[in-house]
Amino acid sequence: QVQLVESGGGLVQAGGSLRLSCAASGSIVRTNAMGWYRQAPGKQRELVASITTGGRAIYADSVKGRFTISRDNAENTVYLEMNSLKPEDTAVYYCNVVRITIASIPFDSWGRGTQVTVSS
Repeated sequence: QVQLVESGGGLVQAGGSLRLSCAASGSIVRTNAMGWYRQAPGKQRELVASITTGGRAIYADSVKGRFTISRDNAENTVYLEMNSLKPEDTAVYYCNVVRITIASIPFDSWGRGTQVTVSS
């Protein structure tokens, strides 16, 4: 059973920064494209940043230029550097593998996430 443990969230003022970490068990980070997802209250979970096994990063338009995803295969860890945070970035943030659809990711593979709250 893969375990994903997200950390680094918190309360920050608009314009501030946070760095999220995702520690994974096994070799899931090394062998998969990984992504950071977020879910705001009343909204569907969305993919905001992904990184291939080769290190190519792709971002949602809403975070492009402000967020940076990175990976450390040796440490089985994925990071999300978030700058210039906005109130609309408020959500629970999760990491997981990247699949064609979010629904195709095993439900029991999700971690507890880490809460990010951005005050105006």
